[in-house]
Amino acid sequence: MTPLRLILAALLIISSFSVAQARTVWVDDQLYLPVRSGAGTQYRIVENALPSGTALELLESGENYSRVRTPKGTEGWVASQYLSNEPIAADQLQQARRQLSSARERISELETQLANVTEERDTLESTENNLSSRAQELQKELTRIKEVAADSLNLERRNRELVQENQRLGNDLEVLTAENERLEASKESDFMLLGAGLVLGGVLLALIIPMLKPTRKTDNWA
Repeated sequence: MTPLRLILAALLIISSFSVAQARTVWVDDQLYLPVRSGAGTQYRIVENALPSGTALELLESGENYSRVRTPKGTEGWVASQYLSNEPIAADQLQQARRQLSSARERISELETQLANVTEERDTLESTENNLSSRAQELQKELTRIKEVAADSLNLERRNRELVQENQRLGNDLEVLTAENERLEASKESDFMLLGAGLVLGGVLLALIIPMLKPTRKTDNWA
């Protein structure tokens, strides 16, 4: 047999223990598994029996024995038939319970958040309703102020018109007063002229009437 064939045969023998990528396996249910220094019961125990559910790092996988690394860092061989690719049922149940407890806590947190959000929403809706009512009130107040302002402008315009009308009436009154005074003065003057005319007429009548009387003729037979 050539050296090459010897090497190949040795490799085939070694490959009977499947070299696997390091992965995690678990000690099966209801078992205390010893870790030995070699692949067989004749080898000494390097770590006391591992309880069920212990997670081991699988270094090599064989048909009867597998090489593992324990949580303490010990490397050794254990019987492959007592290894499982899944956690034991008790661990799975415990993990499920932890997940359930975590889910319940998360649900409780979400319910609290929902209650807070609901309360905040109700508060915001109430605030929005109050703001809407206030906005309507302010709109009404603004409309009233506009109306008052419009009335004020109308009143101011009417006041200016009344002031102008008052001034015009005052001017007319002054004109009428002056005209009245002129008429009064003219009336007095007319009365004075009339009186003077009457006096003059009386004087003239007094002079004329005697002249109109017939003169008594002288009786020649006297």
